[in-house]
Amino acid sequence: MFPIRDHNPSGRTPYVTYALIVVNVVVFLATLGIEQNSRALMQFYFDWAIIPARVEAGEGFYTLITSMFLHAGFMHIAGNMLFLWIFGDNLEDIMGHVGFLIFYLLAGTGAGLVHVMMSPASLVPTVGASGAIAAVMGGYLLLFPKAKIDILVIFIIFFKIFTIPAWIMLAIWFAIQFFGGLAADPDAGGVAYWAHAGGFVLGAILALPVFLRRGGPAFWNRTHGLPPHPAAHYDPSRIPTVRRSVRRRR
Repeated sequence: MFPIRDHNPSGRTPYVTYALIVVNVVVFLATLGIEQNSRALMQFYFDWAIIPARVEAGEGFYTLITSMFLHAGFMHIAGNMLFLWIFGDNLEDIMGHVGFLIFYLLAGTGAGLVHVMMSPASLVPTVGASGAIAAVMGGYLLLFPKAKIDILVIFIIFFKIFTIPAWIMLAIWFAIQFFGGLAADPDAGGVAYWAHAGGFVLGAILALPVFLRRGGPAFWNRTHGLPPHPAAHYDPSRIPTVRRSVRRRR
């Protein structure tokens, strides 16, 4: 299940969102060269990625920031930047450029700390903007729960685009992270589920002052959980269903 766009246009140009995407992509491209050298790659991760045991020992706190701009592969950065592109502009619109940047960095740092607390002995380097982007999604859920999201559902050979309220898609995503964290080995490699779940909760908490300044529940009553300005309307997207061909006997 992949979100491909929302129906929630922003009222201002999201310069910070664009800048974050550019910085992440530039850093990713700049580090491609060291992937062929395993020794250099491990040293690079030791210097700049979150290693929970190192942070727990009181070292490398700066990696809580630097790790947010590192990614371990094309699909990793592509997925993160897609989510940031879809959800980031609306939070920047309502928080302002500076406010959104502070929100993003603070929440991403907090998500990294949650990861450290849940796996304090782990020596596995952790990279990615996922914790900060999870926070963006948590803030989005609080402020625009009924904004429409177009999602692409892939089930074996069937492809279909559905339009659903944001709260359904975001609630399912959070549940996957939460239960994935419960099931995963905290000291093993793989997905940093607790960074995602922690970032999501932190994002909702950090967006709470903005929500209250807008009137709290009165903001929801005015907007009915929808974007506070006219939603975008798109022509229905259709991806043809691909069915497995069947050879008939004659």
